[in-house]
Amino acid sequence: MSDASTEHAWVDTHCHLDAPEFVGVLHDIVSMASSKGVRAILLPTVQASDWGRAKNLVNQYGNQIPGLVYALDIHPLYINQAQESDIDTLKNQIEQSLDDPRFVGIGEIGLDYFVEDLDPQRQEYFFHAQLDLAQQFQLPVILHVRRSQDAILKALRRRKVSSGIAHAFNGSHQQAEKFIELGFKLGFGGAATYDRALQIRRLLQDLPLESIVTETDALDIPLAWLKEEGGQFNESALLPRIAQQLADIRGISEEVFSKAVWQNAMQALPRWSSLMTNNPKPQSAS
Repeated sequence: MSDASTEHAWVDTHCHLDAPEFVGVLHDIVSMASSKGVRAILLPTVQASDWGRAKNLVNQYGNQIPGLVYALDIHPLYINQAQESDIDTLKNQIEQSLDDPRFVGIGEIGLDYFVEDLDPQRQEYFFHAQLDLAQQFQLPVILHVRRSQDAILKALRRRKVSSGIAHAFNGSHQQAEKFIELGFKLGFGGAATYDRALQIRRLLQDLPLESIVTETDALDIPLAWLKEEGGQFNESALLPRIAQQLADIRGISEEVFSKAVWQNAMQALPRWSSLMTNNPKPQSAS
């Protein structure tokens, strides 16, 4: 097995670096990711109380990860802690963040019809209100799509949201095509490392390469090999190994895959691309 970690520049389009589990070890987490060739990481927030810390975090560690960026949001799993007034607060935060080159969009937002104790109507209120903000400020969105593909597609068609990422995509091929038609990229990561993930692997093989981006969703999505190898948790430093498996499933070289997913991520989030124009990625991590 070749060492993907030192050969290519990688982009993690979804990593919760502000997770409580990373407190106290964040410097090591970021340093290890950088040493493995991860040159860009997107930190999606989940609730209003996270926004300030996320902004501080990406500016603190941006010297180690040139493409370390954040998005602002109210996550569907956190709507029970949210207040409707948080939408106005979010609008103000977006306005204040537009001059920050490390602010790239709104997310992670969406609908989750898997968790039973979440009120669907309340979810829809926060999701639709945030889509309206995305349209108002012409910002891309990072989508949480769990058993809600058709409902999210319906909401997107009613608005002019130009681009974004459907994170941890696990829908049908037809649904994938509809997201792509609306200008979205589809996130793939740790779930594909499992042999039983046949649907996800078929999508990886069949969808246009220009529609795919890489992610860890650290530390939420476990990896097939992590427990048996004694790993503590998923993190961005493991992205090159994940991506290596994705490239193998796709049947292409790591070099072709890394360049494609980098370009796709930058296309999905234009403010990210602008940041990297001023902090250009190396062709390799060496």
